[in-house]
Amino acid sequence: MAEEGQVIGVHSVDAWKEQLEKGNASKKLIVVDFTASWCGPCRFIAPILAEIAKKLPEVIFLKVDVDELKIVSEEWGIEAMPTFLFLKEGKLVDKVVGAKKEELQLTISKHATAASASA
Repeated sequence: MAEEGQVIGVHSVDAWKEQLEKGNASKKLIVVDFTASWCGPCRFIAPILAEIAKKLPEVIFLKVDVDELKIVSEEWGIEAMPTFLFLKEGKLVDKVVGAKKEELQLTISKHATAASASA
């Protein structure tokens, strides 16, 4: 699959639902980066997330622009950017708010390990 090992930009509600369904079907961990084009810390953390994505093809990484998909951001209660949501089988299992590289890496590792252990 071409999408493995990269952060997938989600640009429509349909694409968002499709990605969630893929994650549910595969039982993979989904990490969602809620971002905005005008957000400085978002631009700082984006290449870091891309590097992590390359190393973890077993995790689905999505990027949602809060201005582009306002309905999705509101549905998940996003109030600050960047916010990273960790979803497993459609349920929120964790959340990191802010461009906190170490916390983001630790949270991804914690849930990615749990995901591969249960696979």
